[in-house]
Amino acid sequence: MFVKHLFDKATHKQHEHIPDDNVSSKKSTEINVQIAVHYGIPYTASTMAFDPIQRLLAIGTLDGRIKIIGGDNIEGLLISPKKVPFKHLEFLQNQGFLVAITNENEIQVWNLEFRQLFSSSQWETNLTAFAVVPGTCFIFIGDENGLFSVLKYDMEDGTVKTMPYHIPSDSLAEKTGISSVDPQSIVGILPQPNTFGTRVLIAYQRGLLVLWDISENCAIAIRGNVQTKQNNFPASELEEASEDERQEEEMEICSLCWASGTGSVVAVGYTTGDIYLWNLSPNKGFSHKGKEAEGTSNNALKLQLASGDRRLPVIVLHWSPNSRGEGNRGGHLFIYGGDEMGSEEVLTVLSIEFPTGFESMRLISRVDLCLNGSFADMILLPDSVAPEKTPSSALFVLTNPGQLNIYDCIHFSTQKAETEESYANAEKFPVLVPTVDPNITITKLCTLSTKVLKKFHATKVGRPPLLGGTKWTLTGGVPSEMSLSKERLIERMYIAGYKDGSVRIWDSTFPILELMFVLNGKLAGMGIGGENTSVSALVFCPITLTVAVGDECGLVRVYKLHENVDDEGHMLQNGKGIQCNAAAMVSNSPVRTLSFTKVGQFLSVGFENGQVAVLQVSNLSAIFCTELSPETSSPVISLLEITTQGDLSPIESPKSPKVQKELLISLTKDAHLSVLDASTGVPISALALCEKSDVTAVSLYALDLHAKEAKDTSKDHKSSENNTEAMKAQNSNLDEMSSTDDLAADQLLLICCGDVLLLHSLSYILMGLDKHLKKIELPEHCCWSALYRNVEKNSIDLLLVYQTGSVEIRSAPDFKIVGQSSLMSILRWSFKTNMDKTMSSSDGQISLVNGSELAIISILAAENSFRIPESSPCLHDKVLAAAVEAARSASSNQKKRQEQIPGILGGIVKGLKGGRGDNSPKFTDTLQLEALLSTFPFAEQSVDALDEEEFNIDDIIIDDVEIDEPMGCGPSSMQNVGKQTKSDNEREKLFEGSSEVSKPRMRTQQEILTKYKFGGGTCFLVILSFLTFFIVILHKRFFLNFRMLLLLQPMQKTSSCNGKRSLIG
Repeated sequence: MFVKHLFDKATHKQHEHIPDDNVSSKKSTEINVQIAVHYGIPYTASTMAFDPIQRLLAIGTLDGRIKIIGGDNIEGLLISPKKVPFKHLEFLQNQGFLVAITNENEIQVWNLEFRQLFSSSQWETNLTAFAVVPGTCFIFIGDENGLFSVLKYDMEDGTVKTMPYHIPSDSLAEKTGISSVDPQSIVGILPQPNTFGTRVLIAYQRGLLVLWDISENCAIAIRGNVQTKQNNFPASELEEASEDERQEEEMEICSLCWASGTGSVVAVGYTTGDIYLWNLSPNKGFSHKGKEAEGTSNNALKLQLASGDRRLPVIVLHWSPNSRGEGNRGGHLFIYGGDEMGSEEVLTVLSIEFPTGFESMRLISRVDLCLNGSFADMILLPDSVAPEKTPSSALFVLTNPGQLNIYDCIHFSTQKAETEESYANAEKFPVLVPTVDPNITITKLCTLSTKVLKKFHATKVGRPPLLGGTKWTLTGGVPSEMSLSKERLIERMYIAGYKDGSVRIWDSTFPILELMFVLNGKLAGMGIGGENTSVSALVFCPITLTVAVGDECGLVRVYKLHENVDDEGHMLQNGKGIQCNAAAMVSNSPVRTLSFTKVGQFLSVGFENGQVAVLQVSNLSAIFCTELSPETSSPVISLLEITTQGDLSPIESPKSPKVQKELLISLTKDAHLSVLDASTGVPISALALCEKSDVTAVSLYALDLHAKEAKDTSKDHKSSENNTEAMKAQNSNLDEMSSTDDLAADQLLLICCGDVLLLHSLSYILMGLDKHLKKIELPEHCCWSALYRNVEKNSIDLLLVYQTGSVEIRSAPDFKIVGQSSLMSILRWSFKTNMDKTMSSSDGQISLVNGSELAIISILAAENSFRIPESSPCLHDKVLAAAVEAARSASSNQKKRQEQIPGILGGIVKGLKGGRGDNSPKFTDTLQLEALLSTFPFAEQSVDALDEEEFNIDDIIIDDVEIDEPMGCGPSSMQNVGKQTKSDNEREKLFEGSSEVSKPRMRTQQEILTKYKFGGGTCFLVILSFLTFFIVILHKRFFLNFRMLLLLQPMQKTSSCNGKRSLIG
């Protein structure tokens, strides 16, 4: 039922309409766009979070997006309803939820399984600190007024609830004895390791640090506002710092982190550029009023990265222990900030050791990591589920714009100071689809209509290890079973050309892309120049499985993929890869467009200088190549092959036989249309579509309405009538055509220009008549377009992308607006220069590239050609989550059984061990923690204060109290009566029934034995027996062992003389 509830909730939220401020209210219909594929890191990335159990990385952006990255090419994109930056981001570890806080103090909880925003709540004040208790759904937050609050995400209700537990700043000041000052904002919250959220360090803006115990409702340690002796080591030696100097400094905290695995040392960065390491171990002389005993040890050590007076604030601090199980012996402190203003932007790594304790701290080495861009955020990825106990395996550094660099942390542990340069090199984050390195220049999204190509059975190779040999750390997510099927057909491919001349081909049937081929630009043994030149044009023939590539030098290459496919449709594997089958250079002008004709037998080529050539695909021999002409010197942007019936003469005789003719129509950038004989290259007609000299043509399409009607005849009679009526309604707006039959019988050419849409008849063009059937002025400048068939609506639609990023859909051939949106509302992208060159479409699917990002969106979301969500990878591994929870439960139960001791014996052992450790968890269960957080910590204190103010026990005369009503018998009354009776019985036993209490006196050994031994005091003997047993096991650890044995010897003799059996035996 719980899973069904979540699914219903996700389905409901998915169909909710989310308003967007970026979409104009004037738009008629919002386009139902589905983001099927998204790869790459957004250029607005600003913050990161990591789930050490699920091994997922989350990256928040400044425009309200969250990027999720896992293993096996699994990536996902979450888009917030508002375009607002995220300032805090953290996983509910192993729960499948991600908590995000925006700059507008909106608390969002995302469900990773359904990729939906499940909860959103607005906080009234400005949130300045945020932390999630590991392994729970509890969230600690701090605000600008110094209020510490606790939230809980209820997974069943899908809501964030405010817990009663909270700590106001004035209550904290009264509890700890700190002088009350103006409210200070909380700038940091750190749950102490190994305490299961029962202890938390709260950092206030003006330097106050309070280690608070939630179970005891008291402060364990207070730092930052007390006089302490500091040490300052700017290099490698320790030096004492002046106390007067510290008192004069304005110590405002801006970053902090734990600097030990036990939570006994915290590193704090200040706005002055200083870093203090504070010892949080409770001193023996500490009282809950916040005062330290005199003569205590040093509590703080001071670090300075630079000696100048003007230093940058220490913005980021992170800690990684040296190795497993070493506790406080040392580690690496990662620092951003603290250097002199104007210095080079670096990330500093300090290697610190604690040989014999906090006071023996020493600096081993310092390394400055140069950044590739301005710093945005950093995160350490631990190699286990306990970050505070194990060293980090990798360091991820995020810089602007959207660059992620990786450092192998094994270098920081193995290298010494004299070889600092060896581990200062960063690795670029590996990407599935490169867009920047190398630079992508052209793309092609292709649909395989024949579906003869089966899944590429390449040997699956995981991510390569880091430079230091560390295994790849991001392994989260679960691919869909549909994508893992070995016998599935490849339905879609994504092809990209690069500046280095290479071409890469991916299987894009499902949301997880799989790399199939890498075609390099080398031409071994062909003797043709132009190798490794930037790719400028691409085309793919789905029938013959042939790829044609054109570059900036005019070189054309052909790769025949079908020669590498066996009879069953599987790709053949060989060490050489796919080799170039043919290459030719007909012109020295760059290739601008390519088109296959006659079912892939011929290849049409359009050049930068306006030339057009037709090549035979088998050997790339030239069939013809047009001559250079001043009138056609503009780049060819589109080539179209059309088969027509009848003679090509301007005046056709009605009795002339209908003979099929192949026409090749070319459109240049300056809107000149040319018609050639596809077999000979003989010019048939030429036409200038626009009189304006600054007009820019975008694309050319052929509308075959006759073929559309023929396709509809296969349906039932009623559907055919409806389609005919719809077609007549569309064609009624074409004033230049006499009837629907005339329109359907002719070929229509749709020319899209920057400012206008034109509809021409092929017959008129062949006659040389500049007479358009329809002309529509566009409201904005169009940069890219795509024509596709909407099967659901049985229509042909034209998609237009304007220079402002607006997206518009118009029906053809009447050009009515049927939908509007924008790249900003869909992907949070702005249209950039040359973005149109990396856009491509196929059957309503559109691929786009923006910086490091690649997206494939589906305009026909209702058709769901990607079969989402069945084919989508799951961002939360429920099997792994259940296994981890089961392991934790078994470990917890085993630990409880090992530590389970009878009440009397447990008290003895606790006394022998000296009580509980500094931060040993008293609660290890979520229900116990929730019980602690379900009460207000200062409620009892308030009641006590009220009682002391209004009542005095000495003024109350019991005899004067009149009781008019019988005593209540509720649970509270019964509990008090029981306590009183038990207290009276214990008093009577203690004083042997006497009401008078005499002055205490020293009793002799014989009196004690007579009272407790002969008088039947067996409880005393039982305690002594267990105590003796444990003292022997502990190897005579305490000197009381010897005295106890001496005491028990006469007791044994006395017991033997009276004929009684010894209990010690």
